[in-house]
Amino acid sequence: MKMPDGLAAAFNDQVTMELASSMAYLQMSAHFEGENLVGMAAWMRMQAEEEKDHAHRFMKFVLNRGNAVKLGSIDAPQSGFESVEQVFAASLDQEQNVTKAIHAIYRQASEQGDLASFPFLQSFIAEQNEEEAMVETILERVRLAGGESSAILLLDSELGARGLA
Repeated sequence: MKMPDGLAAAFNDQVTMELASSMAYLQMSAHFEGENLVGMAAWMRMQAEEEKDHAHRFMKFVLNRGNAVKLGSIDAPQSGFESVEQVFAASLDQEQNVTKAIHAIYRQASEQGDLASFPFLQSFIAEQNEEEAMVETILERVRLAGGESSAILLLDSELGARGLA
């Protein structure tokens, strides 16, 4: 069953937001590559792929509901980070913004009685809780490291191992 136009527009905006998040994570990955923090770069690349996957899932949902997908424009992501902490703080901010947007879509679906959207959105709400918690933990550990290169390198190694687990 087709979604109301306003709700479909919100889903399309979310597709664009997920793609923008993917680009932001790629930029963060490039920053870490430039700093020879290859584990953090790999972690950010994996995040970029997850965000791209989220965009595809939102697109498929919109199409399966009989609505058209309309991608919006995407501005260049932030670059020129000054510290590891600044990168992960930007990552957390990004995840929190995505969470807020998904919550807004859920509220809109509820207001419009679009029950078919609930299970799809609930899976993303749960995933966003996990994403925010993960990035918060990393950011806390970066702050605990206090700029100590040996601690940052250890965290870099741990984050690089994520893809191997």
